[in-house]
Amino acid sequence: MNKLKNKVAVITGANSGIGLATAKLYLQEGAKVVLSGRRQEALDAIVKDLSGDFITVLADVSKPEDNVNLIKEATNKFGKIDILFLNAGIAPPTPTNEITESHYNEIFDINVKGPILAVKEALPHINDGGSILFTNSIVHQKGFDGLGVYSASKGALRAYSRVLTSEVKSRGIRVNSIAPGPIDTPIYGKMGLPEDVVEDMGKGFAQQVPLGRFGKSEEVANTALFLASDEASYINGIEIEVDGGLSQV
Repeated sequence: MNKLKNKVAVITGANSGIGLATAKLYLQEGAKVVLSGRRQEALDAIVKDLSGDFITVLADVSKPEDNVNLIKEATNKFGKIDILFLNAGIAPPTPTNEITESHYNEIFDINVKGPILAVKEALPHINDGGSILFTNSIVHQKGFDGLGVYSASKGALRAYSRVLTSEVKSRGIRVNSIAPGPIDTPIYGKMGLPEDVVEDMGKGFAQQVPLGRFGKSEEVANTALFLASDEASYINGIEIEVDGGLSQV
């Protein structure tokens, strides 16, 4: 229960789904955790279910000033950072012939600009030998209709993470990505689609997965724990799929 004892972790998109499950697991393993999200009511709601040394910070990663404030709040409370988990992301679907500039900007601002700016702000405060994690997706490995911009954003994030891996090597900082497949998280309910459409979409995804089901946020969190811990001390620059085999067959 002490894989992350006294480590300081900053997690974006931590008010639900993968981010929240990871925050809970990190706390159980002895970490001091900064949970950020862009909805104050959601952050307030999760506090009662958390135990350990943590703070919550209201932050919209698409806003440069919020990334500055997030790292400032984290370091003011806990000092140096050991783990930076850039998990916040959105996935609203839109067919290619209906893509608008606002759709593109919203996705890229949150999924790409946000993590990049958060890393910039955090790097001076990350301990040598620390760990940076990204929540990516298998969508940039396969073609899913309606997810063109989302797929492009995740492809961009993967390319960026490779460069970052090289740029921080002198400090012994490891950079890894997690690429979930269909995971039972609130992201599907935030797609702006009717409930029956989302349900049918989920069934379709599950049928494509060799294991025949959606994954759980906790299963992704277990991967995030492993990659952030000393058990993964020689794992660097990779993207690991947590998708029940969907991307492999």
